[in-house]
Amino acid sequence: MRHPASEKLEIIRLVEQSHLPAKRILDKLGIPRTTFYRWYDKYLDGGPEALQDRSPKPLRVWNRIPNAAFCSKTPDYGHDFDYYYLTTSSIVSDRLVPQ
Repeated sequence: MRHPASEKLEIIRLVEQSHLPAKRILDKLGIPRTTFYRWYDKYLDGGPEALQDRSPKPLRVWNRIPNAAFCSKTPDYGHDFDYYYLTTSSIVSDRLVPQ
């Protein structure tokens, strides 16, 4: 279950201000200690803003072809660069265009 940043901050403050052990509070709330301490480390490093959920989308993928290879406009090929590149590339053309 995902918790919004405001709820994470509220849980952190509850644990900080309580005289009870963190384990007991977290058990009552159903929050695993590892999850809480991950939130707490983020909070200590970056403040409340660090508790915001980030996009699960990876920033980079190791095998992605750069957009520049397909989207660049050249005076020789114009908008047909994508097609030209795919049909003239020796690696790709052997698979796309039978000889």
